[in-house]
Amino acid sequence: MQNICVFCGSSSGHNPIYKEVAYQLGKYLAANGHRLIYGGGNVGLMGITADSILSHGGEAVGVIPEFLQKWEVAHYGLT
Repeated sequence: MQNICVFCGSSSGHNPIYKEVAYQLGKYLAANGHRLIYGGGNVGLMGITADSILSHGGEAVGVIPEFLQKWEVAHYGLT
């Protein structure tokens, strides 16, 4: 299994294509046996990518400092 690190926005942006591509990225990573390593949030494009890989049977690992958990909603359903 290859780890892939993704850094993207904690916002979804204004163009719906960003949400679609984030979802498709998670689906692709899961289908190809990759593990997602990312910022650990459950919001925005990062959250969409994590939810997508998890819903397609893949693994997601979040790395988030404790102090940011108070500012940003951390994803608690990760691998």
